Amino acid sequence: MATRTALVTGASSGIGEQTARALQGAGFSVYAAARRVERMQPLTDDGVRVLAMDVTDHASMASGVEQVVAETGAVDVLVNNAGYGSYGAIEDVPMDEARAQFEVNVFGAAELTRMVLPHMRRKHSGTIVNISSMGGKITTPLGGWYHATKFALEALSDCLRMELAPFGIDVVVIEPGSIDTEWGAIAADKLRASSASGPYAAQAEAMADALSRGGEHKSPPAVVADAVVKAVTARRPRTRYPVGANAKLAVGLRAALPDRAFDTAIRRLTGVPRT
Repeated sequence: MATRTALVTGASSGIGEQTARALQGAGFSVYAAARRVERMQPLTDDGVRVLAMDVTDHASMASGVEQVVAETGAVDVLVNNAGYGSYGAIEDVPMDEARAQFEVNVFGAAELTRMVLPHMRRKHSGTIVNISSMGGKITTPLGGWYHATKFALEALSDCLRMELAPFGIDVVVIEPGSIDTEWGAIAADKLRASSASGPYAAQAEAMADALSRGGEHKSPPAVVADAVVKAVTARRPRTRYPVGANAKLAVGLRAALPDRAFDTAIRRLTGVPRT
């Protein structure tokens, strides 16, 4: 069987780096893409090919896809992992920051998907893996813009799955729970920057603490990477893979509880005061 090629975005650390390594271990020819190429030197040392790519820049994405296709003939698997969390009260977060989060988390993934689809359709095969979050199914206080991007990514994935089925292309959503990466600290910093003072200060402090808590209650990034490998090597992959600490529990609670009961449960879990 010919070696399949995978392109992984946001691969300079955490989930993306581990996914690139796991796919290489599963026999894929892997291209790891990120803005900070210097942080991917360990991947280069281990034989993973790296690309400078900014998912908010059309030219860098087009150049990356062209390089992969020129060197291997195809993109068989695209893992849209690039993304970040920007928390803050909806009233406080500047609209420029809200738009920036959509550019990275939604529009970047969508545009890169559009670029690889002609190559997949020609082969009548391929897999698009979108790294969403349990935050694409549940919501937490002061996470409105982040959750909006993940809910949007889930909806786009559902539509793509139906559109692409006639072309033999699978679309898979991975929904990580609490994962031990830089994500929580970055989200907490942005939350404090936007809402640490003013009417949302008490909520912001509690939520920032919840986001930046230590890794003892979080799963390693490898659990997400393993789910990606499982999905892209399955004959008929599942449409969704909730993985990692709290993911299945949180999604299950959201489905089982009425809205206000779920709100109360989330406040208690995060320590965010009601008043």
